[in-house]
Amino acid sequence: MAKIVIDPGHGEGKMRKMDARVAAYVRLSREDGDKLESDSVGNQKTLLQEFIRRREGLKLIDLYIDDGWSGTNFERPSFQRMIRDIEGGRIDCVIVKDLSRFGRDYLETGRYLERYFPQHNIRFISVLDGIDSEKRQYDLMMPIKNLFNEQYARDISKKVHAAVRTKQEAGQFIGAFASYGYQKSPENKNKLVVDPYAAEIVKKIFSMYGEGYSKTQIARWLNEHQILPPSEYKRQNGERYRNGNCLGGTACWTYSTVYKILQNEMYVGNMVQGKKYQEMHRRQKMTRKEEWVVVEKTQEAIIDKTTWERVQRMMQRQTRVVGSGGEQNRFAGLLRCADCGRMLVRKGEGEKSRYYCGSYIRSGRSCCTPHTVTYAVLMELLSRDFEKMIPMVEQERERLRQEMLKDRQKEVHRAYKKLEAECETVLNLKREVYEDFKKGILSEEEKNFYMESYREKEKSLRMQMDCLEGKKKFDTGQDSEVQKETAQGKERMEAWMKRAVLAEMMEEIVVGEGKIELVYRF
Repeated sequence: MAKIVIDPGHGEGKMRKMDARVAAYVRLSREDGDKLESDSVGNQKTLLQEFIRRREGLKLIDLYIDDGWSGTNFERPSFQRMIRDIEGGRIDCVIVKDLSRFGRDYLETGRYLERYFPQHNIRFISVLDGIDSEKRQYDLMMPIKNLFNEQYARDISKKVHAAVRTKQEAGQFIGAFASYGYQKSPENKNKLVVDPYAAEIVKKIFSMYGEGYSKTQIARWLNEHQILPPSEYKRQNGERYRNGNCLGGTACWTYSTVYKILQNEMYVGNMVQGKKYQEMHRRQKMTRKEEWVVVEKTQEAIIDKTTWERVQRMMQRQTRVVGSGGEQNRFAGLLRCADCGRMLVRKGEGEKSRYYCGSYIRSGRSCCTPHTVTYAVLMELLSRDFEKMIPMVEQERERLRQEMLKDRQKEVHRAYKKLEAECETVLNLKREVYEDFKKGILSEEEKNFYMESYREKEKSLRMQMDCLEGKKKFDTGQDSEVQKETAQGKERMEAWMKRAVLAEMMEEIVVGEGKIELVYRF
């Protein structure tokens, strides 16, 4: 592998060997188990540098270090940088402490050593294994060692998965990033605590959906009010979070983001983990829902159980928006044929619309009869029943609402006071930085760095405080809305006829020929 060059300083035509340009490769990961100390990054670097110093004809070009990367995966950043330098002609020789440092995948390790390196004229040296491709061809022991290294990695992988599963089943959080609305406890990284600001946004999303807003409408509202989406909010708070599904340069709420929040069981206080699984040499895959690890009541709930169950029921029912005016079909998913069991289909819009059996619409009378019912008839039937129930139900609802409002106001007040204290701390730190600059303890560059960092933190805190202020106003504004809805007469009945209310109250409306049955959840 050594190159021959003409040396003008030693006379015309005289030649000498040029030193091989060496890449020293170092790798360490948790799969190394008990050998952590002997295989530490520092020990590997010292051994390789000493080996190169004692050997003639070797010149160290660069150290390539992958700390915390598995040997079963060759998509390691420093390893790939080394490969690019090889293909760029900067490297003639690769040195590792032993074969396990290079890789633990039997097939891939063999491909690099027996095909890729020879094709690129790369000398390979494994110090402790006594392997030097320039001195002799690889012996029969090398493939066997590679095979043992891969088997060792498989064994460690199984142990790691078992340890992770045990923690999950104990209700300990093991993820890198907490769900939006929570954060890792400063005292215990395996426990989640409520993030007051983000939790209020989660509550707002559930509240809006319960009122009948679509997921797209909720996302639009959040964007219009300049609420940071989860990925951007996490980055603003110093987390190195990256959303792989996010389009380049975009940071906004989407239908998908809102949908994921609405179906996330973590918000009722349950720890849900084990949704994905990764085997060696394979990509992550989703596990079946029945295989998820769910431990109840492991953290403080953001959404109460009743609200959660109501939202889940509403999500299971199809709500179609049709017509040029975007009119919502308030009976979607509620009307069922008494004979064939299919859902009824709407024809027409508004008060003139009629509903027909889905089987009849698709296949004609050979499958079922029309079971026709008009919008007006349905409204009349429900109005009669609601007139009897409204006074009693609204009295109880108002009592519960007042209790919940008081609790929510107390919670918002506590969160606001906490943010105020944090903001005061940041202001004190800014004053200390300025004083240290005046005393000459900090340079102007250091002062500017700290001041900018504290300004960003203060900005984030102020934004969260503004959101909580908005929450107070929103709760106060709700009082007048509820008063309007509970007013006597037509306005009160219209409130009860809202799609969200019907979806919560009604199990189904069974339509037969000449007979209609109203089935309530209570």
